[in-house]
Amino acid sequence: MEARHLRYALALHEHQHFGRAAASLGIAQPPLSAQIGALEREVGERLFDRTPRGVFPTAAGEAFLARARCALREMELAAIDAARAGRGQTGRLRIGFIGSALLEPLPVVLGRFRRDRPQVRLDLRESSTPAGTAALLAGELDVAVGRGAPRGPRVADLTTVAIGTDHLIAAVATSHPFAGRATVEVAQLAQQRLIISPPEEEPATAAMLGAVFEHHRAALDGATYARDVHTITGLAACGLGVGLLPDSARRAARPDVWFCDVAPRVALPDLRMSFRADDRSPVLAAFLGSVRHECAEVGARLDAAIARSG
Repeated sequence: MEARHLRYALALHEHQHFGRAAASLGIAQPPLSAQIGALEREVGERLFDRTPRGVFPTAAGEAFLARARCALREMELAAIDAARAGRGQTGRLRIGFIGSALLEPLPVVLGRFRRDRPQVRLDLRESSTPAGTAALLAGELDVAVGRGAPRGPRVADLTTVAIGTDHLIAAVATSHPFAGRATVEVAQLAQQRLIISPPEEEPATAAMLGAVFEHHRAALDGATYARDVHTITGLAACGLGVGLLPDSARRAARPDVWFCDVAPRVALPDLRMSFRADDRSPVLAAFLGSVRHECAEVGARLDAAIARSG
């Protein structure tokens, strides 16, 4: 039984005449009669009564036609759904990210993607850079955003592109002696109790801090660890130490915290976005389109990274 058989039966029901039904379908009457006869033999029931007044469905025909309408509608919807999925308008996208990525650039990218693809299900997960990389390689994520290049076995299977740069700043309570200052020296920071991300959360940042405080290892050894920028800022506001953060943390400013630049200026490892090089998902392609649209400077790097991976 084919979809055309269902359409033929519905046309015959609508026009109640083989000739008129055939004309509406753009075929001759004899083939239509033959096809309806073949359909009835396949179903095993007479579907239409042929009378001098016209052609009318039997009780079996009424039941069959009700299902036929639903079946054709489902087939139309299946084609529509397939087209939407092929364009990346439906489906699911799983994204892992470090907390500071929500300061920038993820808000504008996710906002654009949500507006353009409202029917795509977004599964968002905050994770450390190593955990995000591992989940991506395991197929548990489609995109991972972390700081620094991914590390570990099989990272060659990933396409990675820098999506943001930043530098180090210090956060202190407004009652702290550093409050009101534009900059603070590394040597001065070394005399304070520091609040930093755990090394296992952002290994690239930990390595950078190790280099910055190479001659002041005690400052790092006695540091307080906090996972995200909001916690680091909050602990600094409580007067529990000096928080070391990306400059983008200024976007989450609060009245009881003062931010100082660190001198000399210390560049943080790039914020990087990774995805599996062999992932051809239309939803991923649509997300990368949102990245290109909202982060124009990333587009050329993204295209070059994809070309290298391909």
